[in-house]
Amino acid sequence: MTDDQAEAAALIEEWYFHLNTQIFVLCGYAGTGKTFLVDHVVREMGLVPGTSAVFVAPTGKAASVLIRSGTPASTVHSLIYTREEDVEINEDGEIVSEQFLRFVLKPSLPKEIQLIVVDETSMVSDDLLRDLLSFGVKCLFCGDPAQLPPVYGRNSLMENPVITLKEIVRQAKDDPIVQMSEAVRAGRFLSYGRYGETAAIVPRNALRPEERRELLLHADQIIVGTNRTRQRLNREIRGYLGIPAEAALPVEGEKLICTLNDWSKPLDEEGNFHLVNGIIGTCSDVREGEDGLGMLDFKADFLDRSVCDLPFDAGIFSEGRYFHAYGAKACQLVNGRLVHEGNVHALRSAKVRREDTVCRFEFAYAVTCHKAQGSEYDTVVVFDESRLFSDGKEWLYTAITRAKKNLVIVR
Repeated sequence: MTDDQAEAAALIEEWYFHLNTQIFVLCGYAGTGKTFLVDHVVREMGLVPGTSAVFVAPTGKAASVLIRSGTPASTVHSLIYTREEDVEINEDGEIVSEQFLRFVLKPSLPKEIQLIVVDETSMVSDDLLRDLLSFGVKCLFCGDPAQLPPVYGRNSLMENPVITLKEIVRQAKDDPIVQMSEAVRAGRFLSYGRYGETAAIVPRNALRPEERRELLLHADQIIVGTNRTRQRLNREIRGYLGIPAEAALPVEGEKLICTLNDWSKPLDEEGNFHLVNGIIGTCSDVREGEDGLGMLDFKADFLDRSVCDLPFDAGIFSEGRYFHAYGAKACQLVNGRLVHEGNVHALRSAKVRREDTVCRFEFAYAVTCHKAQGSEYDTVVVFDESRLFSDGKEWLYTAITRAKKNLVIVR
């Protein structure tokens, strides 16, 4: 344990056992061991993760990262809200208005919860924080103040930490990626060129076609700023892989990202991981159904087991937009046909074998920085679009710190 980790641990214990304040804010830059420290301190205080101490994160992907490290976790929303869905159906049983989803604050939390630990706090808005604090339970917030703020709203907690961890433990202090992230955080401009043996910044127009192809195909993850760039790069990489342009739907082994939380679909036999927004993996056995639906098997990139027969919204692949609303159901008929629950005519003359919530996937060779936040990859290629954002410094810092071993920034 580093000196600043030891100091933080002592302050957390003092706060939890002897102070009446509800909030403790622990900040730490990328690689300073925030998650390790908090998990260690919670157990040392005699609390049980998942029971007396609950760990939550703003997204399903961020929660799955905690679970992979051995800490039971869920999303903030699943802890404090219940989901309610509304849909209008006419007398013939047909859907006449889109479903919409709202979250209703729970009246109380389980009495055994004595501490709530919120990871990746920088991504949580003040509105969500107010709802969380309304239960009166002590909350330990931890996050990186230099990362991107919430997509919607503002986060003011990170502006007043009790302590900030600064000593890097994930990589060596002289690691080029660490030095680049510190430079960006300090507001310094990064020039073109090599940074040691593991990082580089290259001009976009200087890459020869064969160099660009090799760079993109060997990245564990490509990070971009805009959806337009994401879509263009995903098409480009599919071409490098020999997938015909007319193959709109995913083919065997393609890299996909889930874009919709579905905590009803476990990814492993133990039920530790679920199909949630931000989970990346590969697909197989892709079949096209009716009503803009398809079905596929999906294996998360950190698991060996596939989840079979997941209905998905095919509209995003064929037309560039989702056809079905949040919470929409797909019906698999006894003859194997897959139809939307609103297709009354198809259902009247057939038997339903299974009904399931429609999943959402998109290609994931390239993802936006917001989708990558909370994840780490060995080799990262960043298409620097920080100039397009008012929080460009935070955008670039977040993108850089996703890389653990190798980084190439294309500008």
